[in-house]
Amino acid sequence: MRPGIDPTPEQPGIRIYAPAVYRDHYDGARWSTRTAHPPTAAYACSCGQTGTARGAEKVAALVTEYDTHKAACTRAPAPLLEERAAA
Repeated sequence: MRPGIDPTPEQPGIRIYAPAVYRDHYDGARWSTRTAHPPTAAYACSCGQTGTARGAEKVAALVTEYDTHKAACTRAPAPLLEERAAA
């Protein structure tokens, strides 16, 4: 899967974007707690379940949700509700 492209049920998986955090080049330290962009994540399962998150805490929760779903999922596509079954 190409980076930056969200997964789909046809191409299941998880994508996490967490940019590196740098400080000023001349201050003597390499890493900082400042970020330019918040982390984002998205996942899709072949059964049709998807999820997205933005922000460090929500991304961590989404990864946990994905792991939990992956462990319990039967990988069978969710049935489409049509006509009478949809009502």
